[in-house]
Amino acid sequence: MKFISWNVNGLRACMKKGFASFFEEQDADFVCLQETKMQQHQKEFAFEGYHEFWNDADRKGYSGTLIYTKHEPLHVQYGLNDGAYNDEGRIITLEYDSFYLVNTYVPNVKRDLSRIPYRMTYEDRVRAYYVELSQSKPVILCGDLNVAHNEIDLKNDKSNIGNAGFTDEERGKFNELLDAGFTDTFRHLYPTKEQYSWWSYMFKSREKNVGWRIDYFVVSNRLVPYVQDSIILDHVLGSDHCPVLLHIDL
Repeated sequence: MKFISWNVNGLRACMKKGFASFFEEQDADFVCLQETKMQQHQKEFAFEGYHEFWNDADRKGYSGTLIYTKHEPLHVQYGLNDGAYNDEGRIITLEYDSFYLVNTYVPNVKRDLSRIPYRMTYEDRVRAYYVELSQSKPVILCGDLNVAHNEIDLKNDKSNIGNAGFTDEERGKFNELLDAGFTDTFRHLYPTKEQYSWWSYMFKSREKNVGWRIDYFVVSNRLVPYVQDSIILDHVLGSDHCPVLLHIDL
């Protein structure tokens, strides 16, 4: 099965930059989007043969997640079990016979790090949720996780220590996620590969490939033997992020 995850940084804007052609060319089983920045009722497009599940933020033009899939799920959940974090449209979970798919857009801590307390609470709550899901079925988690885990995951690691996306707090929470029974598929397959999924719009960062790897496919450990490939499609334009892709035999 083929899964794609992409922070499109505004779906309507991305549509004007070739999103539809990319979508149709990929012919994926699942396409998970983050930062749609729109409400479902605003869309003027559809993709034949796909179910679509939108989780719009209450605030217009902000955040939001979306899953397109060829496969009708058994159940759909927005936010956590108690509805937490649904005001910002950050989580969609689809349940299938043999796995859960979770699409998430993790909160940015902001440049001044003022949102670290919120982020730490978010990380603890969602990790507990993933562990709970994984006790009954394995989990495929994807999205913009807004953290470069290790030094290899960003170009200028030394100058970015302590900056948003590369704080000890954020990196520590990613460690806790992996320790809870999950695997970063790209780094598992490519332990020394330097490749990025996000570039600042400033200073011609993408042209110079001065980027960060902050977009992931993370799976329950018991799914690792079925992972066929985990790919960063860094040639695909349309956003400040590029899509990431997972091939897995399910």
